[in-house]
Amino acid sequence: MQYQGTLAKMETEFATPIQYYLVFETSFINVNQLIGKRIALAFEGYQCLNCKKHKKIYRQGFCYDCFYSSPAVGDWIMRPELSTAHLGIADRDLDYETRVQVQPHVVYLALSSEVKVGVTRKSQIPTRWIDQGAWQAISVVEVPNRYLAGITEVALKNHFTDKTNWRKMLQHDVLERDLAAERLRVYDWLPDEVKPYFNPSLVEHYTMDYPVTQRPVKVTGLNLDKTPEYSGTLVGIQGQYLIFDDGTVFNVRGFEGYIVRLSIV
Repeated sequence: MQYQGTLAKMETEFATPIQYYLVFETSFINVNQLIGKRIALAFEGYQCLNCKKHKKIYRQGFCYDCFYSSPAVGDWIMRPELSTAHLGIADRDLDYETRVQVQPHVVYLALSSEVKVGVTRKSQIPTRWIDQGAWQAISVVEVPNRYLAGITEVALKNHFTDKTNWRKMLQHDVLERDLAAERLRVYDWLPDEVKPYFNPSLVEHYTMDYPVTQRPVKVTGLNLDKTPEYSGTLVGIQGQYLIFDDGTVFNVRGFEGYIVRLSIV
């Protein structure tokens, strides 16, 4: 059986275990059903997720021109504290930025390798945590816009990391931490304008169960630019990573905009 299409991050369903789907233009695959099967990946070309042109991908599934023009990849995406739509100030497109920035956002703590602080739109819970491969996650504070979430994240980065060690995450090298207890520590560290939004009794604690049958001892990332063809037996999925029996892992989200042929061999 063979599929072909442009990669975008896998769609997910919060279940036990998490369900994963690769969605192409004319077909989709429940990737969980491929675990235990040998599959082959072949790189066929590029297609920008924004303009749909067959141009080389620059970053995040976008070609160079779209990366520097589309409001969907403004600096405020990675640095929420730079958000200005709540002030009526545009970065690239005020209508788009208002829709995305001026809505409820959550600052959270997640446990994937160690305790990590992050920001997401409330509507993206628990998808954001699944995409990061977190084992557990808990909301810290809910605020009405992305800017307030951003300055909260900046303050809490003095006490928690804001990065996931993806190798440790995939190897299940995880520190033991009580996220509920960690959450109760943060009040004094919050910016003054955010403290009124803190609810000490809020309990929004998720635990994720990933479909993994074998953990890699040594992790090797698959880079389609350097290795355009690869085959291996799929043994698990966590975050946006496909895990293979030889220790190779493939970050689907890292290769958004790449056209691939996927074969079950």
